[in-house]
Amino acid sequence: MDVFYELDEIPAHSTLLLESPEAARDYPRGTMRLGVCPVCGFIANVAFDVGLNAYSTMCEETQGYSPYFATWIRDLAQDYVRRYGLRGATVVEIGCGKGEFLALVCEAGRNQGIGIDPSYVEGRVALPARERLTFVNELYSADYGTIEADAIVCRHTLEHIGPVGEFVAAVRAAVVPGASPLVFFELPETLRVLREQAFWDVYYEHCSYFTPGSLARLFRGNGFDPVSLRLDYGDQYVLLDARPGHGDAPPLDLEDDLAETAALVEQFRVEVPRRIRELRDLVTDQARAGRRMVVWGGGSKGVAFLTTLGITDEVQFVVDIDPNKTGTYMLGTGHEIVDPSFLAEFRPDFVFLMNAIYRDEVGADLAALGLDPEIIAV
Repeated sequence: MDVFYELDEIPAHSTLLLESPEAARDYPRGTMRLGVCPVCGFIANVAFDVGLNAYSTMCEETQGYSPYFATWIRDLAQDYVRRYGLRGATVVEIGCGKGEFLALVCEAGRNQGIGIDPSYVEGRVALPARERLTFVNELYSADYGTIEADAIVCRHTLEHIGPVGEFVAAVRAAVVPGASPLVFFELPETLRVLREQAFWDVYYEHCSYFTPGSLARLFRGNGFDPVSLRLDYGDQYVLLDARPGHGDAPPLDLEDDLAETAALVEQFRVEVPRRIRELRDLVTDQARAGRRMVVWGGGSKGVAFLTTLGITDEVQFVVDIDPNKTGTYMLGTGHEIVDPSFLAEFRPDFVFLMNAIYRDEVGADLAALGLDPEIIAV
C-alpha cells in the first residue's frame, strides 16, 4: 500500500452522541495513514485499530431527517423492489442502522425483514411494515452461519470494516448452497472524494475506501458476479448488485478505473495540503473580521472538517436538523450541536455546509428564519 495522506490524533468515532464538551474533546483518537493498492485500487487506513471501535445505540448516523434524503431513499427502496421483483420476500440487511431502508423495502413489497446492527434503536421505525421486521443489536459475523434470504443488503457499512475480503467472503459462505439471493451493497464513492480533494470525507470510522472498480474486483474475487454497478445521490454513492457465482461475469461500465484512481491519488497527495491551508485561512480571516460562523452538519463530515482544520473558537456552533443531536457535542472539538431554529437569534454571517447536495434545502431553511448568510458548500 502506497501511503498518500496522513493525519495524527483524529477522533476514533464521529457519530456518537456525547453529552458534554469535555467528553467530546477527550474522546480516544487514532492515526490515519491512507494508502492505495496499485494492483486493485483499494484504498485503506493502514494504521486502523479496530479496538477503538465502539458501535452502539449511542451512534446517530441517520440522514433521514432531511426531506431531500428521505425522498431519495424512498425512491431507491421502491426502485429496488420493482427492479428485482422483491415481493413477499425475505430481506436481510447487514448494518441496517436505524432500519429506515429495510422498512421501506418491506413496505414497498410486503416483504419480511431482518436487520442486524448494534446501533439500532427500538421505536425509530414507525411505518406499518414494522410488524414484519426483526432487529438484532449485534455486529454481523460469520458466526451467524447460513443466511436464508431472497436478498442481502449492506448499505454504508463496508467502509467501516478493515478486513473487507474476509467480510465479503463470509457473506458468500453464508449463502445457502444452491440459492441465488440478490446482494446489494451501497457505500461512498471514492473517486469523487479524490477528485474534489474532499478531506472532510476521510475520517477514522471509514477505514476502507472503494472506487467502482475496486468494489467490483472485491466481489469478483470472493465468489460473486456483479450484475449492476452505478453511481447515485449526486454521484456521491456507488451501488453494486451481485449474485453468487464464480466471479467471471462480463465486466461492467465503471470497472476500468485503475489509471484514473492512480492519477487522482497523486492529485490528492499534492493538492489537499493546499486546500487545507486555504480553508484554514478563510476561517481565520472571517474570525478576525468578527463574523459569526457555524458549520451545518453535525456528522462525520463536520467532525473531519473541524478537526483537520484545527478549528476551535473561530466557529461558534454546529447545526443539525436531527433532533437527537440537539444539545450534544462534536467529537474532537466539543462544539455544541444546535437546532436550526437557534440561528434566528444567533444570526450567523457565514455557514459552512458539509454537503453541497443540501444547498437548496438549507438555503430554504435559512430564508424561512429570515436569514441570508454567506454559504460555503464543501
